[in-house]
Formats: sequence, structure tokens, C-alpha cells
Amino acid sequence: MNIRNEVIHAVKITVGSLFIAIAIAFFLLPAGVATGGTPGMGIILHMLTPLTVGQAMLAINIPLLLAGWAFVDFGFALRSVFSMLLTALLVDFLPGWVDFPALDSLLLATLYGGISAGVGVGLVLKGRASAGGTTIVARILSKYSHFKPAQIVLVMDSLILLAVFVLFKDLEKVLWSMISIYVTAKLIDRMLTGGVHEKIVQIVSQKNQQIGQAIRETIGREGTIVSGQNLTTDYDKTILFVVVGVRRMPQLRELVLSIDPTALMVVIEAAEMMGSSRVAYQNRISAKHN
Repeated sequence: MNIRNEVIHAVKITVGSLFIAIAIAFFLLPAGVATGGTPGMGIILHMLTPLTVGQAMLAINIPLLLAGWAFVDFGFALRSVFSMLLTALLVDFLPGWVDFPALDSLLLATLYGGISAGVGVGLVLKGRASAGGTTIVARILSKYSHFKPAQIVLVMDSLILLAVFVLFKDLEKVLWSMISIYVTAKLIDRMLTGGVHEKIVQIVSQKNQQIGQAIRETIGREGTIVSGQNLTTDYDKTILFVVVGVRRMPQLRELVLSIDPTALMVVIEAAEMMGSSRVAYQNRISAKHN
């Protein structure tokens, strides 16, 4: 365990959890606007039960995290528990600690709530943790299906919006909630790697075979190792070519540098994606286990 990295992760998670709590306690909850993920589910559960928002979030997050415990590494799980507990505590106690002025504008509450939540979730993800159990569920489901985690999260958020409409019969609140979820998603993407859903990564290293094997086992992506020479043809070299989602970039960066701290990584935006080698890889893995 690298203590320095863990301290940096803890700082990012702490600040991120604070931003998420601010978004819920000072903007979204007073306005009656839901957001995506477990915070949105927590707001809905709070409106239906005597539970506080923090308690509702824990009631949703802990079972989801326990269900996905076997699918995430121990460090990620511990950091996620820390984020969930801290966010829940801050959501419940911040209003008593800070006399935040009430906002009369639904637009301002929705926009700044979405921005704060997006910044918070982005920081928590950069800290190698999950801000809510739904992202863990999305990662698990994506491993056993052709859907990307972002697509699964979108379906879950859509179900939250549907629940808001069914329970409260308020189309206006649904529309405001859609804006909040959209702003949050955009901020998360922007914070991580500029908002493009896929990135092309080229890795130059003397340990590309080890790195490629680690990428297959840890991230579940296939790639290509291309052989070549330097400009003066004095020696041979290899380039590892792989495409990953933006939310896996922090994990990929840490993985590569843990194997070869001198590795060169070139990240390029993927403007369009067609086909998938990942499907073939998953089929081979399934056939192997069967």
C-alpha cells in the first residue's frame, strides 16, 4: 500500500463527499428536486419515510455495496464505505452547522445542485472510490452484459425520474430533476477526462506484456501490441494500443505506472466507436469457465 497515494485519495474523497452533501442539503432537497444515483433515491425515500436523507442513503448504499463486495478490490470497497458514511453524516448535519440562505429560484437550485454534485462525484471517483452503490452495480452488470456502465447508470437515473413522476404526479419536478442529472453527468465527465466517453491510449514501455495482461484482468479491455523501431532504427520497441472509458482512466493510469513508472502514455479522444473486441474477449472467458 502506498501511504502517500492513500492520503491523496482520502483528501479527494473527503472534499468530494462535502460537495455532494452541499448539493443535496442546500440546493436539491430544499427545492424538492431529485438527482441521479443513490442521492436521488435517498431523497425519494426520505420524502416517503421518517428516515433522514443520510439514513436513507445508507439504507440503500450498504446493501448494494455488500452485494458487490466480491466484485471490487478491498481498497476500493473501504474507500467507498468511507465516502458513503461521510456523505450521509454531512447531509444530515450540515444544515445545523451552516445557516445557508434559502433560494427562491428553482433554476438556481437545480443548476448549482447539479454542478456541486458533479464536482463531488468526480472527486470521489478520482479518489478511487464510489460515491454510491449504483455505480458498483453498474460495473458488475457491465461485466456480464454488452452494456457500458454509463448506459446502466442512465437507465437507473431514468427509473428515479419515473418514480418521482409516479409518486408525486409532478411533471415539473421531473423536468427539473432531468436538468440536475444532466448537469451532474456533464460535470463528472469534464472533471475526469474532458467529457469524451472513450479514450484511445497508446502506451510505450519495456513491460507492455505485463501491462496488457493487467489491463485484461483488472479493467476487462482488450488491446493490441504493435512492434516497431525508434526513428533511427537503432532498437526495437512496442506500443500497446487500448480503448477505455473515461471513468476508467484514473484506474488505468495508476495501473500502468504501478508496473512501469517510466512508461509513456499518449491519450487521444475517440470521436467515434464501431464494433467491439470486448465481446469476443468475454465470450472466450465464458467458454474457458464452462
